[in-house]
Amino acid sequence: MAAGTTDLVLPAVRRPCAPGRPHAPGRWPAALRRAAPLLPAVAVVALLVLPSAPAGGGSAGSGTAADIASALLVLHCLVRVLRERSRPLTRTAALVLGLPVLGVAVAAITSHDTVSVLPGTVRYLQIFVLVPAALLLLIRDRWDFRLVAGSVVVLALVQGAVGVTQYLTGTGASYMGEKVRAVGTFGATDVMGMATAVSYGLVIAVGFALGAGRGTRRPWRAAALVCAVLLFVPLVLSFSRGAWIATAVALVFQLLAAGARRAVRIALATGALGVVLVCGLGVGSQMVTQRLDSITQVADAPDQSVTDRYTMWAAAAGMWRQEPVTGVGLKGFPAHRDSHASLALSAASDTEGAGTAFQRRPLLSPHNMYLLVLSEQGLLGVVALAGSWAALLVLALRGLPGARRARAGSDCALAAAGLLVWQLVSFSYGDIGGPSTVLTAVVLGPAAWWALRPVHDLPAHDGAAAA
Repeated sequence: MAAGTTDLVLPAVRRPCAPGRPHAPGRWPAALRRAAPLLPAVAVVALLVLPSAPAGGGSAGSGTAADIASALLVLHCLVRVLRERSRPLTRTAALVLGLPVLGVAVAAITSHDTVSVLPGTVRYLQIFVLVPAALLLLIRDRWDFRLVAGSVVVLALVQGAVGVTQYLTGTGASYMGEKVRAVGTFGATDVMGMATAVSYGLVIAVGFALGAGRGTRRPWRAAALVCAVLLFVPLVLSFSRGAWIATAVALVFQLLAAGARRAVRIALATGALGVVLVCGLGVGSQMVTQRLDSITQVADAPDQSVTDRYTMWAAAAGMWRQEPVTGVGLKGFPAHRDSHASLALSAASDTEGAGTAFQRRPLLSPHNMYLLVLSEQGLLGVVALAGSWAALLVLALRGLPGARRARAGSDCALAAAGLLVWQLVSFSYGDIGGPSTVLTAVVLGPAAWWALRPVHDLPAHDGAAAA
């Protein structure tokens, strides 16, 4: 350039990137920084892949690595909230999530042995209050919701793959004299563990597929549909009637909420898939048929498991009539069972397979969460706990129409509402207990965030754009 002239420096021109996608050089570091607050929650889910060791007496062991990680998750949330002084619970959130504390505290205080009820008190607070509240505070937007929910889908795929392998190789839990029941890494002492994880993953995947907006890429929607199809197989092979019923109800709800025409198309495709898998490919067809038939045989020649369940339900109702307001106390069902149950109760179930030797496991709960709470915490406890769940479902449904109109967040809305519907139905056939219980707490967290988030937060852009 000639002397005396000034160099002209042009600014660097950056090509615009697609919405929601960062530039390649900083993509993964930015995504990791974005996900860092939720990594403890993802760690809780990931640790559930570890095989569960049975505790003494054949019951599923408690105090697993995932439970310890959930305690660290709560501590991590507490430190983060105190340090940043941000995101306190709203009055509605504090009321809804704090309701279970009322029944648990009263049942613990009125119990005759306060020392023995301490583990039960901690367990209830962990599952229904502390972990969901921690996730409610840590989740900031729909991107965070999808991260936690996606980790549950990955866990479901891993557990489902293990379960299908157990069925094909005859290394699963014992069922009808054959070791073919898919239980994943949870083992024969927690036969509902894999079924619960797979059901959660299936409901989330269907919600993501149905609620995908126009800005969602087709590969992601297709991946959600593929995950749902893959998870259908281990769910069938779990031979869990309660999980089947709860999943069917949740999926029907999601389909109807997503639109009538889409519901008909997907229902027809799902029915065809079920016919192909069960009838065409013979995926446990005879055993599945017998298991389905047993659902309706509650009065005419029921099997022993159905008889035991209804006998324990009657025993739980008897305990409630004895102590209608506060119940017989936390962990009091086993001690009062024999005095209220009829002679039809076998008092124990057989478990074998999936790495566990044959053993008799005592029946220590009525396998109905509502009746368990009613018998141990009385009318006060069941109203507080079930009222909290019902409030979450109502508040989650409140945001569904707005999400559909805004065409943003429908996937989170359908997944959250579907999970709550599944849980409320499943609690009619099961209760908490075993290593997989902490997964229920993790799932309630994102569902609580969607239900209790501010209404004006719905149109906000996803955190993926910032990542």
